[in-house]
Amino acid sequence: MPKFVIRRALISVSDKTGLAAFVQELKKMKVEIISTGGTLKAIREAGVTAMPIDEWTGFPEMMEGRVKTLHPKVHGGLLYRRDKKEHADQAKQYGIGAIDLVVVNLYPFETVTADPKTDLETAIENIDIGGPSMLRSAAKNAAAVTVVSDPADYGRVLADMKKNRGAVSETLRFELAVKVFEKTSSYDRAIAAFLSGRVKKSQTGEIPQVLPASYSAAYSKAQDLRYGENPHQRAALYVPAGSPVPRHFIQLHGKELSYNNLLDIEATLDVIGEFRAPAACVIKHSNPCGVAESKTLLGALEDAIASDPLSAFGGIVAVNRPCDLKAAQKAFERLNFFEVLIAPAFSKEALEYLKARKNLRLIETGAVKPAGGLDLRYLKSGGLLIQDADPAVVSSPAAFKKQIRFVTKKKLKGADLDALIFAFQCVKTVKSNAIVLTQGKKTVGIGAGQMSRVDSVEIACRKAGDRTRGAMLASDAFFPMPDSIEIAHKHGIRAILQPGGSIKDPEVIQACERFGIAMAFSGKRHFKH
Repeated sequence: MPKFVIRRALISVSDKTGLAAFVQELKKMKVEIISTGGTLKAIREAGVTAMPIDEWTGFPEMMEGRVKTLHPKVHGGLLYRRDKKEHADQAKQYGIGAIDLVVVNLYPFETVTADPKTDLETAIENIDIGGPSMLRSAAKNAAAVTVVSDPADYGRVLADMKKNRGAVSETLRFELAVKVFEKTSSYDRAIAAFLSGRVKKSQTGEIPQVLPASYSAAYSKAQDLRYGENPHQRAALYVPAGSPVPRHFIQLHGKELSYNNLLDIEATLDVIGEFRAPAACVIKHSNPCGVAESKTLLGALEDAIASDPLSAFGGIVAVNRPCDLKAAQKAFERLNFFEVLIAPAFSKEALEYLKARKNLRLIETGAVKPAGGLDLRYLKSGGLLIQDADPAVVSSPAAFKKQIRFVTKKKLKGADLDALIFAFQCVKTVKSNAIVLTQGKKTVGIGAGQMSRVDSVEIACRKAGDRTRGAMLASDAFFPMPDSIEIAHKHGIRAILQPGGSIKDPEVIQACERFGIAMAFSGKRHFKH
């Protein structure tokens, strides 16, 4: 008989995926099962006998389930060393039976707190105590105890037990134990990050959120990529340990995503997350080369691609509404070749049409949300930069209109003001120095990533051509000199929206007055490095 045959298991899981089939196999191998609460009910519904935890410990589950497995008969059964006579004698003296297999996954703290509406009490009640304690006890004694923290490992454990006449190999026990410590450390980090960043309340009201005093995270390799930004650079995708892959989109078709594709997809989601009405954009090298909002998705696609068709070739196309057959056909009618098409969902007919293109990558995102949470960047020289993600420019159109301050005698209102605001929504998603020109709610010229704001204005105007006449201009930051205004006037720009805040603001405003250009300040800069 092999050493450490599994005769008794303790099972307590939040995620019941694959549980029924797993316990039915354990039953065939005559493994005694102890269980708790909802897990016990699920096991019995699968036709398998299990002992309630309170019968094992002699104590009832209490305090609304907060205390059920924190007991010497549980942790003693997990921790006592089978190779030490003193441990075995004490276990026998106090009636502590060996527990050979622990199957536990934790309360879904990260899933629950991903909802920004989650209150503190709900979050705290989803902090698992008994689960991590059992996992750690079992993992510490992996020399004798098998611990399973992931339903994906059920099959491996059963296969090993069948191969080894009821026992699990030392190699697999150790591997599963390492996985436990990775999982519990990640779980604790998630709790610490949530609590440290939580809004605190006092008698005087709410104290603003603060960034965490410390930050740590564990990432697991999800997949190797063909290469990085260039063929001579190695690359791989890593995701937070324990997170599903992918986390915020599903690839439905096409070639494997590249390093550059993933960066561009992130940039695309930032853009289309800005808009509520049907919208489309084309991304190239993490910058939009066309953005449009319209009453219809077809109109938005048409206008976004028409903004700069030359740059759009080979880019990424995205929409913020489900893609039907007409939208799919419109994309190819207007743009012969692009790498990726992104949408919240695809109709059956659209998928059939699009899958005829073997290499086209199709990405389904679900409902697209505005940017939020934290923005992290690692420094190759050492260190980590953390900032709040730059939120959507317009969370409330009415409130944003009140925030805007016209500084020239000439002012805009109605549809003209809406068009100017649209330009500012677009410029927020372009790399600095950023200038965006729009006609109505479609871009006609974009100047991005230049060292000089004047150069960005020139580039945007050159790309727009004759479409500059009567166009709206948005800038992500203030104008340090009136020279950009002179260029705007030369090209017939009608109105400008910028943050303001330069010591040269009076000269810039004066230039606008001289040329009859309406200018408004938003009061908020949107640099994107």
